[in-house]
Amino acid sequence: MAVKTIEDLFIHELSDIYSAEKQLTKALPRLAKAADAEELASAFEAHLEETRGQIERIDQVVELLGVRLKRIKCAAMEGLVEEGKDVIDTIDAGPLRDAALIGGAQKVEHYEIAAYGTLCALAKQLGYRDALPLLKETLEEEKATDQKLTLLAEGGGNRRAAAQAA
Repeated sequence: MAVKTIEDLFIHELSDIYSAEKQLTKALPRLAKAADAEELASAFEAHLEETRGQIERIDQVVELLGVRLKRIKCAAMEGLVEEGKDVIDTIDAGPLRDAALIGGAQKVEHYEIAAYGTLCALAKQLGYRDALPLLKETLEEEKATDQKLTLLAEGGGNRRAAAQAA
């Protein structure tokens, strides 16, 4: 797709994050299964449900604006998902793997925060007043998930990983 206007850019970015969220719905169950700490597994499972809601919100934005998403694959999310697979394949189950999974999940959240922040700015510029609250809601959810992951790491996940190495 040739991006020639700000509207084209908005549709491209929306299509990209839609692909990212779809990829994430496939990756999160693997992450939950690979997590050693029950609270981390539960966090991944809860984020899966939240991600499904975020996909529904994108569908609402598409319907509200009368646009069509482009069939593209988010290369950034593909890479982040691959990194998660590598963590699962190369680090034995336990606190160290959990610490790596949290770090990988935060990379995903930071990507999504950047993507939704961009979409919010573009929607505001384009005057998409009905779509903007939906995008902002997802942006706030992504920020909250990042904060939850930080709390899991700081609340003992990193300490347990350090103790494992000792």
